Amino acid sequence: MRADRLVATLLLMQSRGRVTAAEVAEELEVSVATARRDLEALSTAGVPVYPQPGRGGGWSLLGGARTDLSGLTATEAQALFLLVGPAASVSPEVKAALRKLVRALPGTFRADAEAAASAVVVDSARWGARDSERSEVVVLLQTAVVRRRKVRLTYANRAHERSERLVDPLGLVDKDDVWYLVAGTDGGQRTFRVDRMIEAVVTDLVAERPAEFELSEAWGRVVEDVEQRRGLLSATILIEARFVRVLRSQYGRHCEVVGTLEDGRARVRLAAPAAFMIAQHLAGWGALVEVVEPEAVRAELARIGAELAQRYPT
Repeated sequence: MRADRLVATLLLMQSRGRVTAAEVAEELEVSVATARRDLEALSTAGVPVYPQPGRGGGWSLLGGARTDLSGLTATEAQALFLLVGPAASVSPEVKAALRKLVRALPGTFRADAEAAASAVVVDSARWGARDSERSEVVVLLQTAVVRRRKVRLTYANRAHERSERLVDPLGLVDKDDVWYLVAGTDGGQRTFRVDRMIEAVVTDLVAERPAEFELSEAWGRVVEDVEQRRGLLSATILIEARFVRVLRSQYGRHCEVVGTLEDGRARVRLAAPAAFMIAQHLAGWGALVEVVEPEAVRAELARIGAELAQRYPT
């Protein structure tokens, strides 16, 4: 978790006074690029962290090496605790680290810092859904990523076909309550859904990790590729402008307003992998939606309507 690293990086700087990105990377078992980005994130958040170029340089806290956080101003302390505070609600380790940081602050700052740490709560559960706990497999894979150990996977694809492979775990991503493992394989970088893993065994073999690998960038490429494949077919519809926000909540980036008619209706372009997927979403709108094109979506809507009329005759 990035918040864990930010707290650990700050504590490391407190104890050593000055560190290089390479030293942070070695201590926290991350890439040099990741360590550098974490240091820059602390600086951007308002923590008085600054680089010193040249031989013997590195990153330091304003005021030099300290055993407490008295070098922070009230605003800087609030910035730090706002940054990492939300993670404390789901991580006992972060909560413990924040308590230690609070005790290290000057007394006049503690109340505001504690308030900042509890000012934001991240609730990832959807309305009507229960909070989901992190599975044992996710914890195991997280350990493998941190320790840099290869993992032997037994995996089932969409067609429920099983395969076994030895992978280099690079990072985990939680997207919409679904966990994914980004890993290196003989065929290049791949993404695996954790809920399709039948078995995962951490080996004693050292995993290979590209020197400049950055999880956020790698995941960004995965998202872009998936979104492109999801939007292979587009449909143009007419709908009252006040309902556009609802469509945007359903289609996200695949909902684009392309114009407005004189009667106030919006011309909207929707995208999905297939015509029947668009039709399934639009069927519940009834006469509120008019599909202009393509004919494939209009035909699917007619089919759905005919099936419903047959099932529920008046």
